[in-house]
Amino acid sequence: MLYLAEVQKQKGGLLGGSSKTELKLLACQRTDQNWSTVSEEVIAAEDASKLNDGALVLVELNPNRQVQRIQEAGRPLVNILQNFSRQLEKFKLKEDEIDQWKQSLTFQAQEMNRREMDMEARLEQLQQMEEEFQQLESQKQEVDAFREQIEQLQAEIERNRQELEGAWEHLRGEQRRFEERQADCQQGTVLDEEQSRVMSDLLDRLSNRVAPTEKVREHLHFAFEVVERQQATLNPHWQQLQEQRTLANQQQEEVDRLSQSYSDRQNAWQQAQDFLKQQTAQLQVNTAIVASKQEYVRVVKEQLQYQEQLYQQIYSLAATCGNVSPSEKVDVEALEKMPLEELQKIVQDLLEKLEIDSSFVHDQEQELKYKQETIQELQIKISKAPDHDQINLEMELADEKDHYEMLNSSLVGQRRSLLQRQKLVKQHQAVLLRRQGHTVTNTEEDKQIDLSPVLLQIETQRQQQSQELQKLEREIGQMLAALELDQGMIDNQTQDQQEKQQELKEMEAKLLSLRTATAECWGRVRLYEEALQPIQDSLDGLRHKLQGVGESLAHVQETGDYQLQTISEMRQTLQSLICQPELLAS
Repeated sequence: MLYLAEVQKQKGGLLGGSSKTELKLLACQRTDQNWSTVSEEVIAAEDASKLNDGALVLVELNPNRQVQRIQEAGRPLVNILQNFSRQLEKFKLKEDEIDQWKQSLTFQAQEMNRREMDMEARLEQLQQMEEEFQQLESQKQEVDAFREQIEQLQAEIERNRQELEGAWEHLRGEQRRFEERQADCQQGTVLDEEQSRVMSDLLDRLSNRVAPTEKVREHLHFAFEVVERQQATLNPHWQQLQEQRTLANQQQEEVDRLSQSYSDRQNAWQQAQDFLKQQTAQLQVNTAIVASKQEYVRVVKEQLQYQEQLYQQIYSLAATCGNVSPSEKVDVEALEKMPLEELQKIVQDLLEKLEIDSSFVHDQEQELKYKQETIQELQIKISKAPDHDQINLEMELADEKDHYEMLNSSLVGQRRSLLQRQKLVKQHQAVLLRRQGHTVTNTEEDKQIDLSPVLLQIETQRQQQSQELQKLEREIGQMLAALELDQGMIDNQTQDQQEKQQELKEMEAKLLSLRTATAECWGRVRLYEEALQPIQDSLDGLRHKLQGVGESLAHVQETGDYQLQTISEMRQTLQSLICQPELLAS
């Protein structure tokens, strides 16, 4: 199991005892991405004696709590932190996406609540209109009933008028006969008693046939009152109709104004959207150029890597042939003069350090081999994985390749240092063997091949390509900065466009709602007109008929008064004739 530990060294006592190296366990790896703290356990680890006190290392323990492998924790910790940063970025993206969904659902819920409230308000308006229509219907039925009564009164008045005309004709006949008799009286003829009685009876009968108009006038006045009450009931509805028509006109003006504003803003948004598309297309072109330059940089880096490998191989060959100079210059004369025990101690220390370095490089080589196997396994998984899993696997593959490159780059210098240390150990061993009396053969030096020109040429090419690579990287950095600036501007414009698009959607929803409300208002206006106008026309017709009946009734009253006056005059004339005795005697 893999642990993160801290190197702790305890100094020797006053008597000069040797120091003791221990490892303090800090954390344990549960899975590839999961670490957990452990109790502060301390284990002995003499293999870590060459490491500094307080250094962080990754140590692998077997089930018996014995150290199997130790490596420095700097690079793996960087990798772990990079993975942790990537995971945090993924989680942040997911949180942003969840927040966007929450905002969208909140807006949809608010819109649904608003529409539900609008529907409830419209339902209440429809119920109120239905009640008003029921009242209007009952009033219409009442008006129809009064119309029937007025028609009956009109028929009765017509009958009375006909009877009055008949009585009037009879009166005119009697008057003509009376005039004839009066003429006879003037000639000397007088009425006898029977004729006078008959004439009086006829005058009485004629007076009784005069039609009374008071009852009809009362009914007519009551009918006028009913019509006026109906008109007073309709007047508020006419006023409400006028208010609804005014409101409908105002809403129609608001709809026209909002429609024009919506059209102008939509045209402006479309122009900005077209310009944004052009900028996005140009950004894609520039991104493609940067990608091609990055690809070229990748090729140059691969060439540099191949040259580095070639350089290392030639350098290893040169080292095998004895052409590699040690990192530290060996003072052979000083080695020849120092005590043999001290020289042996120096050689032993160099051998121990060489063994530690060799073990560490070997472990790094094994780790590099494991990384290569992991990359191959991920490539196989990607080729077989479904589409929705390939993105995560490709990200993991990119991380593993980055780790492989970093580990491989760090091994280049370590391999070179190991070869130099091997050369240094061989030189010290050669001096030690000569001083011990052993014969040292210089067959390697006899077979030396001068590979320095090849190494110099490779190094020159590497420097040239490194300079070219640095130039390309500066250009790419500048282009990336420009792309980042352009991307920021495009992001801002995109966000601005999205906000404007949301405003346009809200304006469109408002315009649609206003149009719906205006259409409903005009519908109520037309419905009021269709309901009120027939009732108003009926009332106006009824009023006109009542006025005609009133005029006819006044004419009948005038005729009746004239008839009564005429009868009274005839009665007086008849009475005067009856009361003249001289006429009776003659």
